[in-house]
Amino acid sequence: MQRTTKWIGGGLLAALLALSGGCGNGVEGQPTGTLVSISAQGEASKVPDVAEISAGVVTEATESNEAMKANAEQMEKLIDAIAKAGIDKKDVQTSGISLTPRYAARPDNQGPNRQITGYMARNTVRITVREVDELGEVLDKMAEAGANNIYGPSFSIGEPEPLRAEAREKALQQARERAEAYAGALDMKVARIVSISEGSQGGMPRPMMRAEMASADARTPVAPGETTVSVNLELVFELVD
Repeated sequence: MQRTTKWIGGGLLAALLALSGGCGNGVEGQPTGTLVSISAQGEASKVPDVAEISAGVVTEATESNEAMKANAEQMEKLIDAIAKAGIDKKDVQTSGISLTPRYAARPDNQGPNRQITGYMARNTVRITVREVDELGEVLDKMAEAGANNIYGPSFSIGEPEPLRAEAREKALQQARERAEAYAGALDMKVARIVSISEGSQGGMPRPMMRAEMASADARTPVAPGETTVSVNLELVFELVD
């Protein structure tokens, strides 16, 4: 008698779906036992080692050229301070430059409703800090150099693949244990993995207090927390008697 191939849904042990393809069809390697489909997720976390911040200078003046000139002078000081803080040139990138007018309302019956009273110049750079423990000091040096716009930080893992490999291993172990549980309930054993598909997520922040970052000096305290990488696997196992 031919053995028909069957599927077991990952959360429905009792739902067995018989498939028509059995052993005797001449296709080498085709499963002939019972198939169980399992979803598993593994996670791995570590303290991030890279931070990204945006910093810049906003200046105002009556004339547009004056606003831009003042901005350029102040921005040179900021770029110099960033370099002195140990940030490599490749980790500093201009992300935006703008010049916009300032308006004031006119009294009634005195021409257009608004008049230009001055101009605002803005220059912003995106900075990658690869020594997270020094982030507070970098922020303070930028503020001392005249940065009056600072946004961030955004934390990440510089080399995420080892962390992703750890998460993948956990997901595989979890899936294998579930497959063994199904096999045991059916008085069968796991023969092999028939297929694997993977999806992953990275850079998920997980808050974690880091009191050591707020030292006795006047540096801006920074708490990088943890970054979690997760791997989602869809696996199909073949079970045999």
